[in-house]
Amino acid sequence: MKIFLDTVGCRLNQSEIETYARQFHAAGHTLVADPAEADLAVINTCAVTSSAASDSRQKIRQAGRSGSKEIVVTGCWSSLSPEAASALPQVRRVVPNAVKDRLVLDLLDLPAETFDLEPIARQPIPGARLRTRAFIKVQDGCDNRCTFCVTTLARGQGRSRTVGEILADVQAAMRCDPDTLAGAQEIVLTGVHLGSWGQDFSSSMHLRHLVETILRETDVPRMRLSSLEPWDLDESFFSLWDNPRLCRHLHLPLQSGCGATLRRMARKTTPQTFARLVASARAACPDLAITTDIIAGFPGETEAEFAETLDFVRKMNFAGGHVFTYSARPGTAAARMPDQVAYPLRKERNARLHADLVVSSARYQTQFLGQVVEVLWENVSELGPRFWQMSGLTDNYLRVHTLAPAHLWNQITPVKIMRHTSRGLCGEFVVDDVN
Repeated sequence: MKIFLDTVGCRLNQSEIETYARQFHAAGHTLVADPAEADLAVINTCAVTSSAASDSRQKIRQAGRSGSKEIVVTGCWSSLSPEAASALPQVRRVVPNAVKDRLVLDLLDLPAETFDLEPIARQPIPGARLRTRAFIKVQDGCDNRCTFCVTTLARGQGRSRTVGEILADVQAAMRCDPDTLAGAQEIVLTGVHLGSWGQDFSSSMHLRHLVETILRETDVPRMRLSSLEPWDLDESFFSLWDNPRLCRHLHLPLQSGCGATLRRMARKTTPQTFARLVASARAACPDLAITTDIIAGFPGETEAEFAETLDFVRKMNFAGGHVFTYSARPGTAAARMPDQVAYPLRKERNARLHADLVVSSARYQTQFLGQVVEVLWENVSELGPRFWQMSGLTDNYLRVHTLAPAHLWNQITPVKIMRHTSRGLCGEFVVDDVN
């Protein structure tokens, strides 16, 4: 069969779709970049916001209109709204999150041990999803009860994968693909509640034990951590950055800089404890990029509370972040709260927060002007017989653009940062580093 794979949402969804790619390929099927060519399309959906749910429905409809003969839907939106998902054109099966790890086995009617014999080499997904980074799912589900979040309803309780399973996935990601002749240069550890990894084992472990093991047992050039809840970390965690292979990037979702709002969100932190954690992280790793998530217009957010958040965000001087306009998700406590903020006001607050994050992001980036940084090149386009337009990421998540005399996709090379633009940083190759 010809298989088309697509996903909406988080890095965990990306990790799952990459796993499906490896499994379908190992079972003898072909991955295609266009749903019009597919016998089967698999769409991994998201429900974290109303926009993500809408995007999920749109992806499914696009696959149906393109001519995909059969569509299988999984993920958070379809798990929460299975009847609505089933009613969309060409959808033949809805796979709940609880059994999505068996999706390929069940679709192909294969025995459970099919993919257990040896690690399956990473299979890049055709088209836009060809990646230099591999997303490694280490944990699923969440035991937090944030009042705005629908993910706990969609994903269930937290559960960790074993060290052995994770190491096998890392090794598979690093193995050279026969088509691209390249393995992943960077792995990203992902999970719904990544910082809880290992806490559900009979002998409890901490995420730092997993990080240490991967760095010790593999030679992966780079390892990055996806989003981590601030209450899962302490000062000892930041000693991990003594190893230069651990990317200097920490994404800490704040959600609000106001203590009263955080309490209504049921977040297990305060502005004060969050600020102390950030200070400890920066003391341990001065160039660490700390990014965040903020929700604008949470129910009950007054002008005074918003002003607290705005002031706190400015003081934190984040390297970047995402601002989400509050979206009431059915089944969550926040959707039932009084004093829902008017939508136009939510959008206005979003814009103000976003503007401040743009300023602090530029401030962080410009401190690297004149410095030589290592860049993993992700996007390459030919400009003629002698030059290539390239962009990629530093380990501290700075987007860098440059012209190169060679095709260097999926390679890490040094570049001197020359200027800052609205698209990111522009650099020049260090002489004699590129042939």
